[in-house]
Amino acid sequence: MLHYKAFVLSCAPPHKPANGEVTITSLQPPGEAFFFCLTGYQIQGPSSLTCRNATTPYWSGREPKCLASCGGMIKNATLGRIVSPGFPGNYSNNLTCHWVLEAPEDHWLHVHFEKVALSEDDDRLLIKNGNNIDSPVVYDSYEVEYLPNEGVVSTGRHLFVEFTTDSSGTCTGAAIRYEAFTQGTCYQPFVKYGNYSSSEPSYAVGTVVEFSCNPGYTLEQGSVIIECIEPKSPQWNETEPACRAVCSGEITDSAGVVLSPNWPEAYDKGQDCIWGIHVEEDKRIMLDVQMLHLGQNDMLTFYDGDDLTANILGQYSGSLPRFKLYTSMGDITIQFQSDPATNIYGYNNGFVVHFFEVPRNDTCSELPEITNGWKSTSHPNLIHGTVVTYQCYPGYRLVGSEVLMCQWDLTWSGDVPICEKVMACPDPGTVEHSRRVVSGVRYTVGSKVQYICNKGYALSGSGVLTCYNRDTSDPKWSSRPPKCAPEKYEPCRNPGAPTTGVQSSEKSYYQAGESLSFSCRNGYEVQGEATIRCIPGHPSHWSGAPPACRGMEQTRDVLAAGTINHGKSLHLSAFSSPPYDNMTEESAFNNPLYETGVSMESMNLQDVDSLNTIVLS
Repeated sequence: MLHYKAFVLSCAPPHKPANGEVTITSLQPPGEAFFFCLTGYQIQGPSSLTCRNATTPYWSGREPKCLASCGGMIKNATLGRIVSPGFPGNYSNNLTCHWVLEAPEDHWLHVHFEKVALSEDDDRLLIKNGNNIDSPVVYDSYEVEYLPNEGVVSTGRHLFVEFTTDSSGTCTGAAIRYEAFTQGTCYQPFVKYGNYSSSEPSYAVGTVVEFSCNPGYTLEQGSVIIECIEPKSPQWNETEPACRAVCSGEITDSAGVVLSPNWPEAYDKGQDCIWGIHVEEDKRIMLDVQMLHLGQNDMLTFYDGDDLTANILGQYSGSLPRFKLYTSMGDITIQFQSDPATNIYGYNNGFVVHFFEVPRNDTCSELPEITNGWKSTSHPNLIHGTVVTYQCYPGYRLVGSEVLMCQWDLTWSGDVPICEKVMACPDPGTVEHSRRVVSGVRYTVGSKVQYICNKGYALSGSGVLTCYNRDTSDPKWSSRPPKCAPEKYEPCRNPGAPTTGVQSSEKSYYQAGESLSFSCRNGYEVQGEATIRCIPGHPSHWSGAPPACRGMEQTRDVLAAGTINHGKSLHLSAFSSPPYDNMTEESAFNNPLYETGVSMESMNLQDVDSLNTIVLS
């Protein structure tokens, strides 16, 4: 008997472009996908694609992108938006963008500031009351510290917008909303992250507008209700309010949203926010954490009760895919803490938590214990939202999910994990001023890591680490990694100075690498190396012996170590011994004066000074 199945082949779902949307008629040939960009962005590429029939169906072209242009002429500007290139990401350097807004005849223009975030260098946003660069300025980011909540208004049909950046620094940039209005009416109001209702669609004098915020946002600064006044020059009696995701709050709604502070803008560093959600006592709360993207040092904690002493349902940091939690009672407390030291995150980073009141139901089945480990349970009755956490004994590691949760359909969120014997040591790390050699299979039991210090550094500690097994805990290294410290050498002793010589410095010891220079007194010259160096070693030693000081040769008659100069005094050392112990008799008395028979008696000994030096005249 022949069996067969029919398969309907289709195209893969197309991706929604950043800052845009996509709608699909069908994923099967000849279905179409239509792409749209959000206000302020222009489509780059085809606005529609067709699913073409083939063995493997495919789309007729590449998916388009939605990009913000750098400038342009916007005619018939009734309602729209201008965003800087790259928004809500950072803009590029060295930009000069000009936009000209032209309203219909007999209309003026009003601009709302959604966001202006510029680098503190020479980046700038200018709005001018006219259609060219020389028109008068009505807004200059250089000149204002805070954005004007009331925006700016033209006195004619045109506004000129200029955005410039320099070669350094970058930031989110700017997003402004414009609307045209006729003379004799107020401009169309606007509230970001909110809505409003109007008593009259043309916003004529007497129109009343009431504002409300999207779920998760709170009305701040401004009035909930405003009115168009002043028939001669219509204007709103109050500025529009702002809707902002705030830090902390008490919520008694049966459904709603909790957002990270300033969402979708970046949350601030050093925040400690607490929200309390309360439903009827016989009800429970389901939390749908749709987005979680935090810094590693930031923390979002869910407490199963009405204060911070309740059991913890979950505690999270970093990034996680969508997940759900269930409370065991009608109250939950949410705490968000951000690192006071740093905040590297920006647009669309934080968290989005939807909550719903749900009826109480039965419990999940009991989970088994695990070999070589244990489990802990957040609630004894295993009701919706109960979390079971598995952990392993020392020497074992968990394979599988550490945390299982009792889900809405009374099933657990995953399979029971197991504890597996750990057979490897952690990476011991590198040591400064060294290299390392790993032997054996990388870091498994029995492998070795040897550290070898660079030249000029000495090892302090064990140079070889061995990974060994322990029955009661994880494998560990035989010792801590060593250190490589600069080598230390013994100093050289002072070698002494030659007779009639002096040292460049006089101290008892000289450090390895240090030099010592010698010089002789007048009438003597250095014989040997004038400079010696202390050579590092164990022990350290001088590069050579100190030099000697030798009497300088004269062209006149010489007696002993002195020279007879007629009419002048000559100093002779009468009692000091010569500098060399091995001087021969011949060399000691080899002088012409002695050989011609001149004796000491023939000299006029006038004085012998206190230094045992004979003075001759």
